[in-house]
Amino acid sequence: MARQIVLLRGINLGPRNRIAMPALRDALGAAGYDGVRTYVQSGNIVLGSDQTPDKLETAVEKLIAKHFDLQIPVIVRTGKELAAVVKRNPLADAATDPKRYQVSFLSQALGPKQIDELNALATDKERLVANGRELYAWHPDGVARSKLWAKLAGTGLGVKATARNWKTVESLLAMADE
Repeated sequence: MARQIVLLRGINLGPRNRIAMPALRDALGAAGYDGVRTYVQSGNIVLGSDQTPDKLETAVEKLIAKHFDLQIPVIVRTGKELAAVVKRNPLADAATDPKRYQVSFLSQALGPKQIDELNALATDKERLVANGRELYAWHPDGVARSKLWAKLAGTGLGVKATARNWKTVESLLAMADE
């Protein structure tokens, strides 16, 4: 079974969309997924599956709806795809704090006009690089007041999306390689 990384959007951030990771691991294991592991509480899962990423996304969304009565968007990347995201690292020279360096994982690539609109929101210090279905964003002053981050974190991109900081991305890759 291929190692795949399953990213849930918007869970365990405050009082809504609560999913206990042990219960999620149990539900995924009972559904036949192999070696299910989670990382922190924000919906990061590494598991083995022979399903294509698209089919796995749909299956996990349905599983969460059935077991937890929640409608949670899911993005999946294979271990090889995540390794390519880390290897690419287009902001390695600028991004010095992995907690302020974000990767947004998208269900499909954005068009040039959308990328231009996002870049227009960035401050002079912020940087954004689009590469296929990933957006790499450097927020040196944090995300609290960032208009770019507000747009990336919202639902207005027109595609399913979820973001992880660089530390989490690297940790998930290490888990997938184990």
